[in-house]
Amino acid sequence: MYSLPLEWWHAVTWLGDSALLLPMAVWIVVWLGTWRPTRSVAVLWVLLFGGGSAIVLVSKLAFMGWGIGSATLNFTGISGHTMLSASIWPVALWLTASKFGHRWRVAAAAVGSALAVVIGLSRLAIYAHSKSEVAAGLVLGLLVSGAFLLLQHRRPHPRLNWSLVVFSLATPMLFVKPGTKAPTHGLLEQIAVQMSGAERPYTREDLLRRRSGSAGSDGSDGSGIG
Repeated sequence: MYSLPLEWWHAVTWLGDSALLLPMAVWIVVWLGTWRPTRSVAVLWVLLFGGGSAIVLVSKLAFMGWGIGSATLNFTGISGHTMLSASIWPVALWLTASKFGHRWRVAAAAVGSALAVVIGLSRLAIYAHSKSEVAAGLVLGLLVSGAFLLLQHRRPHPRLNWSLVVFSLATPMLFVKPGTKAPTHGLLEQIAVQMSGAERPYTREDLLRRRSGSAGSDGSDGSGIG
């Protein structure tokens, strides 16, 4: 699977970028909040998605600012691309199919979940994250979207024109060139350094070096990290 062209994986990984998905998350709030019977569902989405995003943010700041991670798991923080994808794509596609029957809505959400898995794999293919980071992002994101879809099941849901929903969700592409990365990583590094007082943000290389050093002091060769 990783034999696919690297350009293809970069194109796929952009589908999980915050430049595309955060506006989509806002559109979900708009669509749910414009109809009075679904405003409580909009609040539910904000709470669940906001909570999941906060966990990702804390995990990244903890590592960048204080070096809190796991060398054994090669873990430097939850994959934001994967978490956003697993949270938003199932709900966005569910909303796109909201005018259709229950089975169609479930199928749409399942397609969104499958897309999130592929986006997670793309993060591995381009060496942006480790397996533990992608797995954590996928689990957290699916918990967010799964909890939302489960809790809203017996509540009213909008019956929207699918083409209008697709157009609104795609509006970020009108203003951001596909493939353009949001500057979130650099911004988080600046925030982490200011909060911790460190001279520079911790990196994966620092984590692996620390692991190698401790392994060498134990008398082992200090090579590799599983």
